[in-house]
Amino acid sequence: MAFESKNLSVLAYSNGFTLWHYATVDVAADVDTSGYFNEAADMLRTGDMVMANVDTDGTPAAGIFLVSSSTGSAVDLADITAVGAVNTD
Repeated sequence: MAFESKNLSVLAYSNGFTLWHYATVDVAADVDTSGYFNEAADMLRTGDMVMANVDTDGTPAAGIFLVSSSTGSAVDLADITAVGAVNTD
């Protein structure tokens, strides 16, 4: 699939930093591909973080992406840092 702007929302903003939330049916490896968020390049800034729910229609996962670069026209996210990846009970 592709980036869907309706699924990106601001959770918090302070001191030039924005914490975002994004939900998608895409897997994390697709979401952190350079260019996936280019449509939102005018909003996402280097250093912002995106809390994400990925693969929501498959094997759901959650985590945090760091916006590693944003030039105003191109966005790249670092690989996801998983949250709750292991559940042993």
